[in-house]
Amino acid sequence: MSDRERAAWSGPEGARAFASVVAATDWLLGYPFVFRSLAERIGAGHVLVDYGCGPGTVAAHAARVLGARVLGVDTSPQMLELARAAGSAVAEYHLVEDGRAVGLADGCADAVMCNHVLASLPDEAALLSVFGEVRRLLRPGGLFVLLATDPACAGTEYASLRIGEPGAVYGPGERVTVRLLRTDGTWQEMPNRAWPVDVLPPLLERAGFEGVAHHHPTVAEALLVADPDLAHSRPWSAERAAPPLVVTTARAR
Repeated sequence: MSDRERAAWSGPEGARAFASVVAATDWLLGYPFVFRSLAERIGAGHVLVDYGCGPGTVAAHAARVLGARVLGVDTSPQMLELARAAGSAVAEYHLVEDGRAVGLADGCADAVMCNHVLASLPDEAALLSVFGEVRRLLRPGGLFVLLATDPACAGTEYASLRIGEPGAVYGPGERVTVRLLRTDGTWQEMPNRAWPVDVLPPLLERAGFEGVAHHHPTVAEALLVADPDLAHSRPWSAERAAPPLVVTTARAR
C-alpha cells in the first residue's frame, strides 16, 4: 500500500473524513443486512468483534440492535480515538498491531463483522492476513460477515457513493477511486482496491472458513429491513438498477 493510501485510510485526515460520511446507500443496502445475518446467530450474552471499526458508528449501532457485547478493533489509533470520544455503546476498543488485535484471546468471539475493510487491502496476502486474524478471534462455528462494494458496479452514481469510473473494469487488487458523500454536501475521494466477489471464497477457505455465501441486497428487500424513514426518503433509482453492495458470510471451521 502506498503512503497516500495508508494516510487516506488510517491517518488523521482519513479518520475525520470517515466520521463525516453520509453513507446512505450503506445504511439502506449494507449494514441492515449485516445485522440481520448476525441476529440469526448472536444476541445478548454473545461477543461480536467489529474488525476495522473505524470511528465506531456501526459498532455502536450493532451493540444497540443486537444486544451483544461488541469489541471494536482497528489498525488506526486516530480512528480509535474518535470511537472512544463518541461515548458509544461499545465497551472496548483494541488496536491491531502487526496484524493482531492486541489483548484479544484466541476464540474470544461468537461472530465477527468486517465492513468495507477489504477496499484498503492491496493484495491477496493482505486479505489472507486479515482473514487469518478473524479466524483466530472466532470460536469454531463462529460467524464471519463481510460487507464490501462490488467493483462490477463501477461508474454508477449512487445516493452516497460512486465506485470507480464509468465503463472501467477492475481486476483483483487494482486501484480504484471511490467517491463518498459527506454531510456538508461535498464529495470525498478515497483510494480503494477492487476485490471481485469470486476472489473471496478460495481465500476464506484457505484461512479456515467454510460455507461461504454471497448476497446482493436489493431495495425491495431493504424496504422490509432498513430504517423506514431512510428507505422511503428517495427513489433509489441507481440502487434498484444495480445494487452495489455484497454481504458475504462464512463459518469458522
